[in-house]
Amino acid sequence: MANSFLFNGPKRAKLTFALAHGAGAPMDHAFMTHIAEGIAQAGFRVARFEFPYMQKRRADGRKRPPDREPVLRDSFEQVAATLGTDALVIGGKSMGGRIASMMADALKVRGLICLGYPFHAPGKPDKLRTDHLKAIRTPTLILQGTRDPFGTTAEIPGYGLSKKIVVYTLEDGEHSFKPRKASGRTEDQNLDEAVAEAVKFMKRLSA
Repeated sequence: MANSFLFNGPKRAKLTFALAHGAGAPMDHAFMTHIAEGIAQAGFRVARFEFPYMQKRRADGRKRPPDREPVLRDSFEQVAATLGTDALVIGGKSMGGRIASMMADALKVRGLICLGYPFHAPGKPDKLRTDHLKAIRTPTLILQGTRDPFGTTAEIPGYGLSKKIVVYTLEDGEHSFKPRKASGRTEDQNLDEAVAEAVKFMKRLSA
């Protein structure tokens, strides 16, 4: 299925961020909207898009599991072909960020931003999804909640990630950066902090 983009930010921005959704929620979910609008307010363009299974859900309302990995990868190839790679940053929420990380080097994009990277399935820290992250050459920002069940920030130093990767931690955040009330932080604070770090990263790439 052809990609249909949801754009935020100026057309003539120095960089465009192609932002993919996670496994369960669409591109206009509140998390995705907060991130996209925040980055756009800083003067960058954000292009949200959906994988084929989510496009089908939007058309008929039926929930489906994610497409197979080759289909997800092909979606990023189509996005890159449409938007061009010279001024393109790719990434996404959870699964979307993981697939982007698999494609970044091959597509020769300017950068990669992962929002809550699924380093492993919850409760299965021995089954890591990190092999390709050890050799990635694309400048990468991973924004991760400190208590993310898909990979806490206490676990990450042992993963042997590429030096091209910067991991920024969001205090007491879970997989969508939401903190507990007892932490004294709010979900919006963590989301705003994630946006601020993404903007700093993109400013460095565009300098």
